[in-house]
Amino acid sequence: MQFKDDPVIAVIGLGYVGLPLALAFGEHYQTLGFDLRDERVKALLDGYDETEEVSARDIAKANYLSLTGQLGDLKRADIYIVTVPTPIDDSRRPDMSALKFACSMLAGYLEKNNVVVFESTVYPGATEEICIPILQKKSSLTLNEDLFVGYSPERINPGDKKNQLKNICKITSGSSPESAIYIDQIYQSVLIAKTYRAPSIKVAEAAKVIENTQRDVNIALMNELLVILDKLNIDAGEVLQAARTKWNFLPFTPGLVGGHCIGVDPYYLIYKAEQHGYYPQIITGARQVNDCMAEYIASRVVKKMLKRKMHVEGGSVLLMGLAFKENCKDIRNSKTIDVIRNLEEYGLQVDVYDPLVDKQDADKRFSIELYSKLPKKQYDVILTVVPHSCFENDPDVQNLLRQHQNRIIYQVKSG
Repeated sequence: MQFKDDPVIAVIGLGYVGLPLALAFGEHYQTLGFDLRDERVKALLDGYDETEEVSARDIAKANYLSLTGQLGDLKRADIYIVTVPTPIDDSRRPDMSALKFACSMLAGYLEKNNVVVFESTVYPGATEEICIPILQKKSSLTLNEDLFVGYSPERINPGDKKNQLKNICKITSGSSPESAIYIDQIYQSVLIAKTYRAPSIKVAEAAKVIENTQRDVNIALMNELLVILDKLNIDAGEVLQAARTKWNFLPFTPGLVGGHCIGVDPYYLIYKAEQHGYYPQIITGARQVNDCMAEYIASRVVKKMLKRKMHVEGGSVLLMGLAFKENCKDIRNSKTIDVIRNLEEYGLQVDVYDPLVDKQDADKRFSIELYSKLPKKQYDVILTVVPHSCFENDPDVQNLLRQHQNRIIYQVKSG
């Protein structure tokens, strides 16, 4: 099989994962950036990225990139890279509907010797069990004869300006030895960092899902230690600072676990393990610990108020940080909203301040009024849930904290 040296590449989905990928390929290859959301395509054509992960200058640098929402444009492509969301449903089971839809959509445009690469996080085996059968059935092509498939898991970290696509190691894999080499070479050609060619698609899938599972477990350990140390009346931040003096102590900290990766991916592994008759104890336990942290944080705030003989009912709280993580505007699956709802159940009045998050997005998703400017009020409690760097660097925030030194100031992320 002779693959094209100068392929046309189509990136399906222009979110946090797909957009940086389309821009990187668009600097070197004729690239189609495809998204079904017309408003997203139009904004990008105007040089605006709503996620604020890339700038207008970044978009302009991709000289060979065409942005489109027209399905017919896809037939030009030789390589298709799928970057659609893979969330969980209300029962915390994998929701592969967007991935299945993308496969069905693409299959109608596939031609002989096309390559389809998946970047969406899945459980080990999903590409071969779900994606490939759809592609083959609807395209009438045969795997490794005239259709080739790969998997290269995304490692995008929203809000991280250091570890970005071009300078982090990219895992690649293919359905045949030849396609694996070809896919690896295509990715390597647009990266500064090296790639890692996995021996199989399943290995690449498993590597991705355990990366975030490992982080989830480690944070759960810190959260459980926080609970224990609180009961022992020992400052968790001081304990972690002391423990970090050991050379091999892992510097994780307690906190909420939300977003579309760490709080989701372990359920994919749990699902697959249970299908094979194994019920993970540590992974499941970690998820339970982390999911309970919002309730725990709210109860800690209330206990601190009661200890100081403050009225809880009708008390006021300024909660800082609505995004799912620091230095990011993404509020998808943010656990901050669970903290807010728990505080409100105690009768507390909660004002929410996050200058990075879009007010309309907050209202649409959570039906809350978000302050994008720091409120000029007095509060019983100032609770920092997501410690954006801008809080530490903002003189108004620091002045507010000084004014409330005799009140309760509580930061979720210790150490």
